[in-house]
Amino acid sequence: MLQDQPSLMTRIAVGKGLGFLVGLAGLVTFPYFMADVGWLVRIGILLWYTTLGGIIGLAGVLTWHPVLQIPLPWWIRGPLVGGWMNFVLTFFAYDFMEAILINLFGYGSPLASPWWFAAEGAVVGFVIGGAATLLGGEGKASVDA
Repeated sequence: MLQDQPSLMTRIAVGKGLGFLVGLAGLVTFPYFMADVGWLVRIGILLWYTTLGGIIGLAGVLTWHPVLQIPLPWWIRGPLVGGWMNFVLTFFAYDFMEAILINLFGYGSPLASPWWFAAEGAVVGFVIGGAATLLGGEGKASVDA
């Protein structure tokens, strides 16, 4: 950890900041993937990843799974939350995401499946979770500060 005391607010700020950067990258590059995408979708991607970063930052308090009785290090917790949130997003926007990936990779390609967005969320979650833990700490100490 780079600062003296763990802080939940630092974790959330780092998560939201990195999520905002990922969403901003999506907002800027989306027209290159799909030319007719509107501003509503582009701003939605920006807000989605900002929210996702905040949730991953907040999840840093949980270092122990209460039901399974196993530890939850950041490198499991971040990808799990990021992957799960994008998995749920894929349920709501399956047709649109499928159109994007078919446009990118072509019909019939193994990479044209919208479920790849869950894997992308896991990668984003790994990066955000690692940075939030490095800069803001984790566990109960981050709440007590």
